[in-house]
Amino acid sequence: MAGDYDLVVVANRLPVDRVEEPDGTTAWRRSPGGLVTALEPVMQREDGAWVGWAGAAGDPPEPFDAEGVRCVPIGLSAEEVEDYYEGFSNGTLWPLYHDVIVAPGYHRSWWEAYVRVNERFAAAAAEQAAEGATVWVQDYQLQLVPRMLRRRRPDLSIGFFNHIPFPPFEIFAQLPWRKAIIDGLLGADLVGFQRAADASNFTRACRRASNLPARSGRIRLDAEDGREVRAASFPISIDYGALDDLAQREDIKARAAEIRRDLGNPEHVLLGVDRLDYTKGILHRLKAFEELLDDGKVEVGEAALIQVATPSRERVEQYIQLRQDVEVTVGRINGTHGTIGNTAVHYLHHSYGKEEMAALFLAADVMLVTALRDGMNLVAKEYVASRHDERGVLVLSEFTGAADELGQALMVNPHDIDGLKDTIVRALRMSPREAGRRMRALRRRVGDHDVQRWAASFLQALAEHHRTPASASVAQAADADGAAS
Repeated sequence: MAGDYDLVVVANRLPVDRVEEPDGTTAWRRSPGGLVTALEPVMQREDGAWVGWAGAAGDPPEPFDAEGVRCVPIGLSAEEVEDYYEGFSNGTLWPLYHDVIVAPGYHRSWWEAYVRVNERFAAAAAEQAAEGATVWVQDYQLQLVPRMLRRRRPDLSIGFFNHIPFPPFEIFAQLPWRKAIIDGLLGADLVGFQRAADASNFTRACRRASNLPARSGRIRLDAEDGREVRAASFPISIDYGALDDLAQREDIKARAAEIRRDLGNPEHVLLGVDRLDYTKGILHRLKAFEELLDDGKVEVGEAALIQVATPSRERVEQYIQLRQDVEVTVGRINGTHGTIGNTAVHYLHHSYGKEEMAALFLAADVMLVTALRDGMNLVAKEYVASRHDERGVLVLSEFTGAADELGQALMVNPHDIDGLKDTIVRALRMSPREAGRRMRALRRRVGDHDVQRWAASFLQALAEHHRTPASASVAQAADADGAAS
């Protein structure tokens, strides 16, 4: 039976978090994430519904309205949180999709939980969606939902967006359930990725794993009367205007100046902001900074590094070990190079609100983004959006999705420690004129391609593809191939 909503978003988490008020009551408050920022205006305009986990194990609350959006909570048992979320999603898919930086675990009990939970999300979405509605499924935790949803509701227009990288087939092929994942994603009409390379990897996986005809980002499903799935890149972004406005507030500027004073007014402030995750290259960054201190190319007092490491997946063994390694490294650097008046590395293992983050961005002369693999990395774009003064230098890993867009950043291979060191020194010594030229170009790019444009472009492409008969789109692809040749 069809539901009431013309737009349904399906994501692992709801767009609101449950918080406890001072009087002991609970309330729902808007989540700070970029996805919520992108979709909230669209959801409010379309009177949409959002299907997602409420964030705690146990029976879900009843559906409710919050921030102009219908929220439909999904329940997960404690065992499902462990097997579906911590297990298959973050113990199997996350490391596999990030180039096997750590070894994935392949456990059938994790897979069975993943299938079971994806079925629950699909059933809820089918129940909420009106006849002919648009359903937009988000991210790697829910890759089976498009197919499960199409079986229930073939009338729907279904989109899927993968926020993390999609690996080359030689890596993806390790997954015992690779055909099931491909089939799940091919339930969608449009499968979106951060980078063109990710879309190409997925298209190749369709050919290799499922023997499907696929070219020019179009996968033809002859077994479904020639239905065609499009795979394309839609790089996600940030709410540029809101961050730009925030960073121009006088209290934020004053806080940025206060941060520099608290550091002892060093000539240079370097900043890293990451989830504490092995994909982020935090240890590589610390190693490069330590060697610069060892070599005497940077001196404590002249430069200070702030490393914000937001807690993440603290029950997972690899993350526990990473935290220990980072804290030992920071202690060694400070023990070797710190003085009574100056600390080399200021390590902050907690999260901050948007106001404090904007102040940190304004205080930092050099932003270090050294991820080993990243779907996008929105911190790089947030730094750019905050620099209304057109100062500051962005050092950016070439292994981030942001590297495809932010060409005026200083690109680095974080595995090349010598190259990383040289680039940090270049950033520290860059003339204000060159830094200003680069930052202006970066700000134009991020300002022109904000998160609202990302959402609108995906939904428009989904609507156009859903209206286009498969035979017509095949002809279009052939014409494009002919023109390219």
